[in-house]
Amino acid sequence: MPGGHTVPAHATEDDDPLARERAHLARSRAALRAMREDAEALDIRDVTANWVNAQVLQRQIDERIKALADHAGTPLFFGRLDYLHAPGAELAEGAQGGQFYIGRRHVHDADGDPMVIDWRAPVSQPFYRASRKDPMDVGLRRRFGYTGGDLTAYEDEHLTDPAETDRTSRLLQAEIERPRVGPMRDIVATIQPEQDEIVRSGLGGTVCVQGGPGTGKTAVGLHRVAFLLYAHRERLARTGTLVIGPNRSFLHYIEQVLPALGELEVKQATVDDLVTAGTGVEVRGTDAAEAAVVKGDARMATVLARAVRSHVTLPTEPVVVVRGSRRWRVPAYELEEVVRELLDRDIRYGAARDALPQRIAHAVLVRMEQAGEAPDDRVQDAVARNAAVKAAVRAIWPPVDPAKLVLRLLSDPEFLAEHAEGVLTADEQKAILWQTPPRGVRSAKWSAADAVLIDETADLVSRTPSLGHVVVDEAQDLSPMQYRAVGRRCTTGSATVLGDLAQGTTPWATASWEEALAHLGKRDAVVEELTAGFRVPREVIAYASRLLPAISPGLAEVRSIREAPGSLAVRRVPAADGLDAAVVGACAEALGNEGSIGLIAADPRVGPLADALAAAGIPYLAPGEETTPDVRLTLVPASLAKGLEYDYVVLDEPSAVVDAEPDERTGLRRLYVSLTRAVSGLTVVHATALPEQLAS
Repeated sequence: MPGGHTVPAHATEDDDPLARERAHLARSRAALRAMREDAEALDIRDVTANWVNAQVLQRQIDERIKALADHAGTPLFFGRLDYLHAPGAELAEGAQGGQFYIGRRHVHDADGDPMVIDWRAPVSQPFYRASRKDPMDVGLRRRFGYTGGDLTAYEDEHLTDPAETDRTSRLLQAEIERPRVGPMRDIVATIQPEQDEIVRSGLGGTVCVQGGPGTGKTAVGLHRVAFLLYAHRERLARTGTLVIGPNRSFLHYIEQVLPALGELEVKQATVDDLVTAGTGVEVRGTDAAEAAVVKGDARMATVLARAVRSHVTLPTEPVVVVRGSRRWRVPAYELEEVVRELLDRDIRYGAARDALPQRIAHAVLVRMEQAGEAPDDRVQDAVARNAAVKAAVRAIWPPVDPAKLVLRLLSDPEFLAEHAEGVLTADEQKAILWQTPPRGVRSAKWSAADAVLIDETADLVSRTPSLGHVVVDEAQDLSPMQYRAVGRRCTTGSATVLGDLAQGTTPWATASWEEALAHLGKRDAVVEELTAGFRVPREVIAYASRLLPAISPGLAEVRSIREAPGSLAVRRVPAADGLDAAVVGACAEALGNEGSIGLIAADPRVGPLADALAAAGIPYLAPGEETTPDVRLTLVPASLAKGLEYDYVVLDEPSAVVDAEPDERTGLRRLYVSLTRAVSGLTVVHATALPEQLAS
């Protein structure tokens, strides 16, 4: 391999250093097998006789065994650090000398000495951060090339040798460019210093990563989860972690990254999954763009809060509690004071409702004490359960069903107008009202935006549980109300927000990260921008970046480190009736290369292209389906292309991609996304004129 060292697979340890590294890999795999066998040999009967403890312990052992699995497709380590001085015991307790193999998980020998160090450990950090300007006490950094699980090459950097000059690692670039068949792979071997800073940032703060196509923001976010789980495992085991993606196809695409990093229990969901799970409603309807924009506006939170509070009625009658032969009377004005105090505290509607009977009971107990009695807590609880008190609470502070409240808001013009006064215009109110109101909650064809409104209302009634850390990808497409829904899931935790403003393709797409983070409830988040591209070739990203002035003025253009002459081809088909054949031909040509192929087209064009591929005998997959050596072509609607990547992309009719969206800016953003899915090559096939921004 250029820039590295290769040696035949049959070489002995005395022939070449690579043979010694292969031998260490073989010993490391044997040590990992021994660790797994030790875990499998554990007998919980030797530890506890309590069946509950036994169940818990057995589950922990099973998880340990699962975590010790060896992934045959990748080596246990991908790099080596030779320190000038052995790091302190606090960094790598038990490690001998200054040589450390950096890998995906920790492996130790029978004596407990480390053979592979987890990439997340402090001693591994210089593998990503060390440079000639700051070698971090590292004399040599060695990167390994590999095919499958076998080492095939190595490349050395002598960080303290003045004779060596800075250069781009050939092995690193080859790993980035390596064709892939299967799901998204991790980038743990190729993390760059600016990415590593984000990955290793602390749990307490929220980080927002603005990154153009190919800058690795998604992989950075997933590796950040893996790092946080390593550094704060006990805390996050209690509070939980969650990765939120734009759709299930995307989640399926990334689901094997975290297990490859040693993390097995991170939950994944879409925003729709979150809000429907919390409210129990089923999304069966869709909104017109105008209605969806209004429903997703943060002002709806004010409308909902007003509607919830409107259920409270100030008391006009006293409460009379009968206990034995005595009658205790709490006048209406005193009840009103209690109610107003609860309203002023601005606590959850349900919490205030639960507090009201105890407040009334307390007022009764004060009168009992004034009369010479000595009531205790049991008496107060009994008074709170008194029929008269319960009746008063039902009249003053009735229960609120979130779905029923949203149903009424969207069905009753007068109810909506009352609570939207001064917040929504008459036209905005009209846009979100149902033309034909449903009979009830179950028969309603709720939209995704409706479900978010119900979730907001549910939180006004009862606080949503918070997780320890949430990662939200493709965040630029969330509405303000969706940001609020995500923010509710990490009110006491932190978040990693990933996105690209230039790839916002919803009518409510994020205008700025400052605004988005305010809706998320994380105004103090740090915004980091990744501008170095590692995935998309320089020629391809430069072509796509012609759209930036129209879709996101002022946003920095991605600077790709990879120059790949011939990676971009733009082909004009003379007649529209020959377009399908030309696209199929381009796909057949792309299949002559190694790796995955994506055929991206405007959604209305997917059907005709599917027929054309079938007629040509070319099998294909749908987005989210895993490629195999026999089927490497995926037919991708442009609406689902975001976040996906393929070695080679064939893009059908760019103007159709633009025209399929409700407005030109959204269409050009969708086109920008589609143009930037390729790792090795992009072929654009068109019969009609290209958008003027590309033609220039």
